[in-house]
Amino acid sequence: MTLKERIEIWESPPFDPTTIAAVNTLKETPNELEDAFYTDVAFGTGGMRGIMGAGTNRINKYTLGKASQGLANYLNTSFKGKRPKIVIAYDCRNNSHSFAKAVAKVFSANDIETFLFSSLRPTPVLSFAVRHLEAQAGIVLTASHNPPEYNGYKVYNQFGGQIVPPEDKQIVAHIDALQFSDIQWEENPALIHHIDKEVDDAYCATVSSKSLLSEADRKKTSVVFTSLHGTAIATMPAVFEKAGYTNIHWVEEQSEPDGNFPTVASPNPEEKDAFKLALEKAEKVGADIILGTDPDADRLGIGVKNMEGKWTLLNGNQLMVVLTRFVLENSPYSAKNFIASTIVSTPMMTKMADAFKTECKLGLTGFKWIAKMIQDSPEQSFLCGGEESYGFLFGDDVRDKDAISAALLACDLQAHLAAKGSSIYAYLIDSYQRYGCFHEDLVSVTKKGKKGAEEIDALMHNFRSNTPTKLAGIAVVALDDYLSSETTNAKGEKQTIDLPKANVLRFHLEDGSTVAVRPSGTEPKIKYYFSVNASLDSASNYRNLREELNAKCQQLINVFTL
Repeated sequence: MTLKERIEIWESPPFDPTTIAAVNTLKETPNELEDAFYTDVAFGTGGMRGIMGAGTNRINKYTLGKASQGLANYLNTSFKGKRPKIVIAYDCRNNSHSFAKAVAKVFSANDIETFLFSSLRPTPVLSFAVRHLEAQAGIVLTASHNPPEYNGYKVYNQFGGQIVPPEDKQIVAHIDALQFSDIQWEENPALIHHIDKEVDDAYCATVSSKSLLSEADRKKTSVVFTSLHGTAIATMPAVFEKAGYTNIHWVEEQSEPDGNFPTVASPNPEEKDAFKLALEKAEKVGADIILGTDPDADRLGIGVKNMEGKWTLLNGNQLMVVLTRFVLENSPYSAKNFIASTIVSTPMMTKMADAFKTECKLGLTGFKWIAKMIQDSPEQSFLCGGEESYGFLFGDDVRDKDAISAALLACDLQAHLAAKGSSIYAYLIDSYQRYGCFHEDLVSVTKKGKKGAEEIDALMHNFRSNTPTKLAGIAVVALDDYLSSETTNAKGEKQTIDLPKANVLRFHLEDGSTVAVRPSGTEPKIKYYFSVNASLDSASNYRNLREELNAKCQQLINVFTL
């Protein structure tokens, strides 16, 4: 179908007059018109995500309705003999509530029992609710930490994890077989149930029960918390109260849910600027720890005091390391236990697992793969898992990254170490001494629109066809190509990679450094992940070693970005 034909479909019913008018307005800006229609918004590592507006490459009532109709057809085909159940949640973003109500209509119109949260909820609560209510699927309307113009649609399976192959391809096949005129919009009110307290109470009880401390220890900890205008404010207060944390200082300017995120440039705990108000509050009240979550409360950022008593923000790898070590130290040594991470996250996870005689499973980027590990390993006990992009999960009651339970765990670690006269920052440095000092960095290069997608494809093709033998003067000893499922060493010898295919490359260097390259599955970006390491003999040498590793990492960054 040509671009012109794709546009013409949207200029008459079943599309409503408002949508048709929006398409006509787009014609005044040809580049925007092309970007809105040249392709379909697709499922990536985090489901469907994109800019809101009219068009096939946009998030709107019709693209979400078509996805929902396809999912409904899949559920009714896959679960014959019983009426399927689906749970729907939504976050604080503009239109999330109306989108949630619209897709609920579609599912009820297709004879699917639909459980819709009565107000906004964090993504991990949705994941929990799917299993708690014994549903066959779940959906949350969210674009995670993306800018305000974005929204999205995450799809969960009956096990509470985001969909993975082959289920994702089967659902997409149902969606692709549809026309927009096939969407059933006539709701069945009898099949739509609003949910809140029952699920909230069960989730809060489950999370707060995972205590590694006494209640008295928790009361001593002073916490500054910001929800960055997101959904954590709907759940975190109750969790803190039930767990026994009473000295909580909320960043009130950011507590009101608001899809425009007025106090930050980006509602992303990966961004230092997002913590500006929280840092000011922490200085004012003399806090022990700072916590911040993204809009759908699946990503957590934390601030701690360094050895000089100054606030510093841990990156996603550092947060994962300290929380994982804390869990491992409070779990029995057992070959039946496992932790999990991703191929672009810090190798320290594997080092720690070895030290604690525990398996570390590695998966592709995206927490759905960690959820699949839990599902596929019923004979093992999942302790915790994380990824460099500020996602962490403690226990398996939720099957997606969970900033709520991770925040509680971080507070427990702070209280535990403070009682011993130590700190999280000192604990991190001690971890570097024990397991190796790893330093990671991430560079994301934005390339928007059709031209940008073509440029990213060309870059990945060039890396494969003209693989460098050296990076920053360091020999490349092996290349992992997850698209061909092969590792090739410097001699040309190949080994099979036992993971699903993905458009990811990872260079292994002679000195133990690694560089991974992948197009983002949810944003118009190509991402470069860098990891360098060295031995740390004493805490007093950490600052100098960190500067050396940072300089080394920068040399590698320059190879790819200059």
